[in-house]
Amino acid sequence: MIRLGAAAWLLGISPSLALALELPRQEAVPGGVKIIRLGVHGDAMPYVEADGQRAMVIQQAGEWIAIIGIPLSAPLAARQVIVRGENGRQEMQFTVGDKHYASQSLNVAPAQVDLSRADLERVSRERASIDHALSRWTDEQPESLRLQQPVPGVRSSSFGMRRIFNGEARNPHSGMDIAAPAGTPVRVPIAGTVIDTGEYFFNGNTVFVDHGRGLISMYCHLSAIEVKPGQRVAAGTTLGAVGMTGRATGPHLHWGLVLNRAWVDPELFVPNREP
Repeated sequence: MIRLGAAAWLLGISPSLALALELPRQEAVPGGVKIIRLGVHGDAMPYVEADGQRAMVIQQAGEWIAIIGIPLSAPLAARQVIVRGENGRQEMQFTVGDKHYASQSLNVAPAQVDLSRADLERVSRERASIDHALSRWTDEQPESLRLQQPVPGVRSSSFGMRRIFNGEARNPHSGMDIAAPAGTPVRVPIAGTVIDTGEYFFNGNTVFVDHGRGLISMYCHLSAIEVKPGQRVAAGTTLGAVGMTGRATGPHLHWGLVLNRAWVDPELFVPNREP
């Protein structure tokens, strides 16, 4: 199958026009995506900042558009966007609306949630490594913003779910879980560059891929990793295999997407729901 970007090149269509057909679905809610037409034209890519982080911009029919990730922790209020371009600095706003995410209360053995000092130190070191991976920015435009899921299988609606262990709330779930047999190949949906790989306390064997302009994907709980940091991967490249490493109760893929360092719902980028 020829991807839209390649088909556009063969047909002599501007890639920016082709990409306009592949935008994610807009949901201006915590964990969602806001799409803003900036009213800025010209060849020079404007610098857009949201929540202190550089945001993705793409060009459509000569006009620049911002694709902004909204953090799960965002308050339900107006959010400021700063645009810097050839015409100077301007400020824009959009309002974050409400969305109800499910919660789940569980009573478990304290040892399963209260980490030892050594484990806490390890998690702290790993958090710094993950933050470094998620802070990467490259100017290359993603080849698409509509992504096929990395493995076939039933995907949960657990993004944003907050689990409450023994009466104590934990961070909301920041990705999509896809149930699949152990050993199933995990394939990158669009081209990118492997930022880092590693074995983490919670996430197990993990791969981070940079797709350009602040879009970063994460693949967790892998049984094996088949790529290396710095490797350029084409769409469909096998990154590893489904497993249950780290904190996992069964084989599955945890797939996370980041825009301007905000975890966003992968469901907004997937073109259709599998049965």
